Amino acid sequence: MRGGIDMSDFREHLEQQLKNPAFRAEYERSQPEYEVTRAMIKARSDANLTQAELSKRTGIKQSNISRIENGSCSPNVATLQQIAAGMGKQLHIEFK
Repeated sequence: MRGGIDMSDFREHLEQQLKNPAFRAEYERSQPEYEVTRAMIKARSDANLTQAELSKRTGIKQSNISRIENGSCSPNVATLQQIAAGMGKQLHIEFK
């Protein structure tokens, strides 16, 4: 159990919800944004940086970094490049 949520219960619930075509369409539409936030959080964590430290390195307000990471806003490519540079990384985007 993670954070009070049984992941197997969550997966079962998600599988049931994905049977609804409208839910599935919205879920699939949101996946690229989710992947961006997940990659950003992982990269920041791998670099052992707090949001405050990344904010100092990038000049982006910590509250904006938080909004990006919690999915309440979508960063543009220039912002993602700035964040990547602040972590000593390069931004790579690919189409599959």
